[in-house]
Amino acid sequence: MTSTATLIARILLALLFIVAGLGKLADVDGLAGYMASGGIPAFLAWPAIAFEILGGLAILIGFQTRIVAYALAAFCVVTALMFHFDPADQIQMTALLKNFGLAGGFILLALQGAGTYSVDAKLGRAGALTA
Repeated sequence: MTSTATLIARILLALLFIVAGLGKLADVDGLAGYMASGGIPAFLAWPAIAFEILGGLAILIGFQTRIVAYALAAFCVVTALMFHFDPADQIQMTALLKNFGLAGGFILLALQGAGTYSVDAKLGRAGALTA
């Protein structure tokens, strides 16, 4: 049961990042402008998109899960604080808390490992659950 639940959790976490990254491809210039408004250089739009898509795919298949999960947790916290902290806007504060919740899920995944149904387990990486 734990292996199946871990796989489901990985799929649900990964889908958000894969879909969001692919969606950003429709308006890279808009993303670059939004990032610049938050003090992030616009040229980092492409690496951010690649990070979301590739990070999501890595979590989905369970490859390098621990390091990718920690990186995505950090990404969630940083983006929450930079782009969603606006106490006057309830929607932005909800997005901030959503990002914090995602970070918590990624930290749990990093601590637990990818589970049996993962590339990490197939490669015999430590921390891949076998139950």
